[in-house]
Amino acid sequence: MPFTIAIDGPAASGKGTIARALARQFGFAHLDTGLLYRAVGVQGGDPVQVAQALVAADLDRADLRSAEAGQAASKVAAIPEVRAALVAFQRQFARQEPGAVLDGRDIGTVICPSAEVKLYVIANDETRAARRAAELGASVEDMLAQIRERDARDAARDVAPMVQAEDAILLDTSHLSIDEAVAQAVAAVQAARG
Repeated sequence: MPFTIAIDGPAASGKGTIARALARQFGFAHLDTGLLYRAVGVQGGDPVQVAQALVAADLDRADLRSAEAGQAASKVAAIPEVRAALVAFQRQFARQEPGAVLDGRDIGTVICPSAEVKLYVIANDETRAARRAAELGASVEDMLAQIRERDARDAARDVAPMVQAEDAILLDTSHLSIDEAVAQAVAAVQAARG
């Protein structure tokens, strides 16, 4: 029976790093669902048509990790028709054998509300801005402004806002090393698997 791990949280909280580590640890497939929205956002044109025609190869673009792609993703993710076009892709991915780890903003609340494990990964704004600045070679001040703008947009959208699922385990990575954060996530999954 497939085992699904849903990981949600704001940008640069550590959810992607944790998701990749869990996928390796348990031999599960991994999907960074933000890449779907980034791929739609950077292609330009009608975002609904782009989302409906999206294929796995579109997720391999080198420019999907840029700050610009992140901003574009946040904007197209607020379009209900774009979200609807990508839901089936994500749900199908989530139920593959032996399991899957999906990270994003609405995995535990909308995409996989019945996931066997749900984590909501957070970190304070300053920590996230410093992480993103180091990753992109940008200024911390610019990243702080972008992160706050994006968080506000992601939390305020009408469709699938970024919120913690009621049954999600909260994991604050503000003062944790990567190894410590991953260890806490692994422990949560092992407890759920018995």
